[in-house]
Amino acid sequence: MTLLEFNKTFKTEKSCRLHFKKVRDKEGVICKKCKCTYHYWLQYKEQYQCKACGFRTTLRSGTVMEDSKLPFKTWYMIMMLMSATKKGFSASEIQRQVGHKRYETIWNIVHKLRIVMGKREDLYKLHDIIEFDEGHFEVETSKRVKGNLKRGKGSQRQKQVAVMAESTPLEDVKRNKKSSHVRFFKMKVLETAKSEDINETVKESIAEKSIVLSDKATTYVDISKYVETHLTEKSGKETTVSTLKWVHIAIANAKRNFLGIYHKIKGKYLQNYLNEFVYKLNRRYFKSNLFDRLIVASV
Repeated sequence: MTLLEFNKTFKTEKSCRLHFKKVRDKEGVICKKCKCTYHYWLQYKEQYQCKACGFRTTLRSGTVMEDSKLPFKTWYMIMMLMSATKKGFSASEIQRQVGHKRYETIWNIVHKLRIVMGKREDLYKLHDIIEFDEGHFEVETSKRVKGNLKRGKGSQRQKQVAVMAESTPLEDVKRNKKSSHVRFFKMKVLETAKSEDINETVKESIAEKSIVLSDKATTYVDISKYVETHLTEKSGKETTVSTLKWVHIAIANAKRNFLGIYHKIKGKYLQNYLNEFVYKLNRRYFKSNLFDRLIVASV
């Protein structure tokens, strides 16, 4: 959705609220008390009432907007900005664009939406042929000096991230050239570099009947237990540019994106930023529909 289309469609608070209700009606409402999925809409209360037990659910309850007092239009403006470009905006720039006084409020909303994006991605697993490797992302940490936390020299360290890409091999018989086509990605922050964390990530992210391509890192020795086939190659320049091509392109693009927009990212929030990057990357062909998909994920 372009900025002109947004301003035309969502002129008022009421138009945003009605649109949100329309999306929620389509996705369905689940009663928190009895788990019933059939509800009446009480127009005078602007709430859903369960047909089974009579429990009432507000329009925001159970969605990303739960407990928020910000107008629907502010939320919609933020979601519009987050889905408008491939690279995105920093929280301070979004704050400036929506004209909100408190940076912390906008920052919290942006991260709530990034968490929603991550949950959406967790619904799916990668299939077929998967490239698997790790990237090292610099994050900001706090340095303890005489009992106090201090930022400064030595406050940067690296977090390891498991990066996976569905890679389909292509062969041009006429030109006798081989290449690959990429579909979907996943990026998961690893708490440690141990094989246990690698194994858990593989189980959660990759379908069992898949072929995984990786280098010969010792922490990857058990991957074959969780997939159909695990093929390894000695790490080197050729492996980087051919076998694990898309993984390393994704890592480079993510680092460039983060450096250009956010500059410094705290380690405990790195996964949220990766969520947004991967969510947009996997929907790179959605174009103007990305805003609508984000609304659905938020509901």
